Amino acid sequence: MDYTCQGKILEISDKEEIFDAIDELKVGMEVSNEAEAYNLCNTYAFRKGFSIRKGNIRRDAQNKVRQRDYFCSKEGFQSDEDLCEVKKVRRLDTRTGCKALIRFTADNGIWKISHINLDHNHEFAKPEERQFLRSGRHIPRVRAGMLGPKVDESTRPTKSYSYLGKKFGNAENVGSTNKDCLNYLQRNKEEMLEGGDGQSLINYFKHKQMEDPSFFYSVQVDQFNRITNYFWRDGRSKLDYDCFGDVVCFDTTFRTKKYNLICAPFVGVNHHCKNVLFGCAFVSDESTDSFIWLFETFLESMGYKQPKTIFTDVGNAMANAIVVMLRETRHRLCIWHISKNATQYIGSHYSNHEFKEHFNKCFHDCLTEAEFEATWNDLIRKFNLESNSWLQELYSLREKWCPAFSLDTFTANIRSSNRGESITSTFHQISTKTMDLIGLVQHYEKKTKVVRSAELEEDFRCKNGMPHLRANSGIFKHAASEYTIKMYSFFENELMSIFGVRMIEVGNDGNQYIYEAIEEGHPRVYIIEYNSATSMVSCSCKLFESIGLLCRHALKVLDLKNFTSIPTRYIEKRWTKGAKKRIVESSHLYESSYKMGKSAQSLRLSELMHEGNNVFSIGSLCDSGTRIVKQKLVEAMKLLESDEETTSLQGNLNKVDDQFVRDVLDN
Repeated sequence: MDYTCQGKILEISDKEEIFDAIDELKVGMEVSNEAEAYNLCNTYAFRKGFSIRKGNIRRDAQNKVRQRDYFCSKEGFQSDEDLCEVKKVRRLDTRTGCKALIRFTADNGIWKISHINLDHNHEFAKPEERQFLRSGRHIPRVRAGMLGPKVDESTRPTKSYSYLGKKFGNAENVGSTNKDCLNYLQRNKEEMLEGGDGQSLINYFKHKQMEDPSFFYSVQVDQFNRITNYFWRDGRSKLDYDCFGDVVCFDTTFRTKKYNLICAPFVGVNHHCKNVLFGCAFVSDESTDSFIWLFETFLESMGYKQPKTIFTDVGNAMANAIVVMLRETRHRLCIWHISKNATQYIGSHYSNHEFKEHFNKCFHDCLTEAEFEATWNDLIRKFNLESNSWLQELYSLREKWCPAFSLDTFTANIRSSNRGESITSTFHQISTKTMDLIGLVQHYEKKTKVVRSAELEEDFRCKNGMPHLRANSGIFKHAASEYTIKMYSFFENELMSIFGVRMIEVGNDGNQYIYEAIEEGHPRVYIIEYNSATSMVSCSCKLFESIGLLCRHALKVLDLKNFTSIPTRYIEKRWTKGAKKRIVESSHLYESSYKMGKSAQSLRLSELMHEGNNVFSIGSLCDSGTRIVKQKLVEAMKLLESDEETTSLQGNLNKVDDQFVRDVLDN
């Protein structure tokens, strides 16, 4: 059908494609029916970066539509809801009172734009964020047609979205999310790249390094010059580690089916309390030497910045390597792995509800060493387990898993059992698929894209909505403006719990106050100290030290002192919406007793990467921005070429040959 645009006839066979040819909406544009009017507005909105919803409708005496409005999805303000009403999910408040409007008038079957207001009072979604726009999440027929020939009974459902992403350049251009595609398609095939020997993998890594100059890889060879261990990470992983590398979970429970190599990912927690991937390794054995090489290589790739805490499974070789290479890092054992092993070594007891209750108390509820010892001894005696060798070994390692011995150790809540389960769900296919090495690396890359897409979607939600506040007061507002949605929910739970805390003052020297607090229904006493001169507050539960959020006991004191905002020192940047903005690390954080020169260069590179990534992201939004960035890069290069110190160091680097990699490839 023909479409008229201010007298110009556009003839396009597929109705869905015509709207992609229209960059701007103007009064007088015509379509044939309401569905086409909605599609025209929706396609335009998607291209600009906002979502729409249907607005007012007016009908004539015969009940035929005479006028229809389409609003920006942020029009108006959300009505107050009853906070006492129990809801499983509370939707975000995304309304900003936007006045943008597109009005159609219908007459004799012709729908014509009669009024337009395109002034918005909010930011538009970036190109990579548009896939999350609610009204834009659909599968057009032209794109579904591409998938049709690919569908058969053997195709995995999660690959349909990847196929569309490839066809349209990347996932952001698909115009829908993974879930939307899965709802439309059953399964889709994808071919696997052949070539799995060590040389092919090194060639693949070298190719990735050409695409991403910040890509890092390293291999280790044995005495016969055969490759035994691999490690790699991309440039984005380095940036993520700079932001969230304070806690790392190192998992060696996955083995490749074809080569029997250990697949060992380095995983962290981002500001949305979701997994973030720092890199991965293939290791041939679990020897101390292999782990020493791996940890040293990992530190080299990250500018020698050591994590505050590392979580692993039980293993003497790994523990020995951590002592050698991660001297500034606290070693903790992953509770999920311990619980999994418990089903194997004490399965008959672990299924007993009473035993499990006592067992779990040792892991979660003991805040003092004396309390732990009493609970553990009671467990052993009550169930006659004095001779159980697995429990004896577990007890010898108690300082690495019992919170009573490490309350002041920052864990980012990664010690929770569901964290290990989440990592396993991400990488379990490594152990079941018969892949070559390149295929395994590509599988990891796909999982990385999924993880990063989830983070991008959470960033979008945080930028475009605010959680409903239980109380419209200062400290609630401040927390909601600073924290991500996920972390605000944790903080809000602590803040609401102050009403169940009973507190008395037990000491006061003018500036320093000491309080004792108990929670209703619990006998444990908490000690809170507050300094009125410095506004410093601390609690014996050590929640802030271990997770980075103020506990209900400390918040009770701040409420008593009439605080209307959270003191700045108690807002951990890693949990805020701006956790990844303008990260510049101080050099003293990375100081090590070895390789200081290379570490300093890595620090400077990290700083430039963070600053540059922000500039590139903004510049890529439009052609003029891209031209500005490219122009300034040319100017920067000329300045570097005229700098004597820089050119001297560059000349020395050019003389260095990568003899190690050449020897490996020649063999």
